[in-house]
Amino acid sequence: MPEGSRFSIARTVLLTVWGLFCLLPVIFFASIALRPRNEIIAPRPIYFPTISIETWAKIWDEWPIMHYFMNSVIAVSGSVAICLVLGIPAAYSLARYQYKGREDIGFYILSTKMMAPAAVAIPIFFLFRAMGLLDTVWALMLVYAAMNLSIVVWIIRSYMIDIPHEIEDAARTDGASDLRILWSIIIPMCLPGIITAAVIAAIFAMNEYLFTLIIASKNAYPLSVALANFSGGSDGIIYNAIALVAFLAFFPALLLVILIQNHLSRGLTMGAVKG
Repeated sequence: MPEGSRFSIARTVLLTVWGLFCLLPVIFFASIALRPRNEIIAPRPIYFPTISIETWAKIWDEWPIMHYFMNSVIAVSGSVAICLVLGIPAAYSLARYQYKGREDIGFYILSTKMMAPAAVAIPIFFLFRAMGLLDTVWALMLVYAAMNLSIVVWIIRSYMIDIPHEIEDAARTDGASDLRILWSIIIPMCLPGIITAAVIAAIFAMNEYLFTLIIASKNAYPLSVALANFSGGSDGIIYNAIALVAFLAFFPALLLVILIQNHLSRGLTMGAVKG
């Protein structure tokens, strides 16, 4: 067997073993979600658990899980859309235009991410209460967008800086406007970076808990806060329900990253090496 073929087989085997090793926590987490509660709290470990859909039927019958799931999807996707609509033009302005105070504006945008969330939690609560947006998905959408907009702007800006100015100059020579250049040239060339920024913003939004707990009540609960419903109370901590709901919240993000992993890897490494 040629040496190159042996190396290819060894690499495939090694990557397969490593992939299975990385998936072990996910598989274990899923097994907890599909095990009866008496096996989870048993004093001795059970190496060959019983697979049951009892927990699945229980949470769907007794809890509005689909409502929580849709709240999460709408709030996260809406916040990402707001971040991209506002962040792409802002990033283009900071990357391409020369005007007084440009660096100060860019630093101010970034500094909003440095603020401690607890310092603005109470003012945001009173603001949304005055606007009549408490316990609505729209409030979650706006909060998530405000928290992640600075990250989106700076990630996309770093990719736009690396695009040669000559491409835009040639387009302007042909009579293209700045808006046309942004839409037809800059955005397609920065697509991996835009996808990277969108995925990071979505992950940060899904992981947000403090503002979600303050703003949302039963009507606007996403999955991240709904998990607290399965701890405490007369039933104690329902471990299999927590694992199942957490898996439902985690799986869409995992699937999204797998589907766009090529664009994501390009976006994370774009601009790392400059010629």
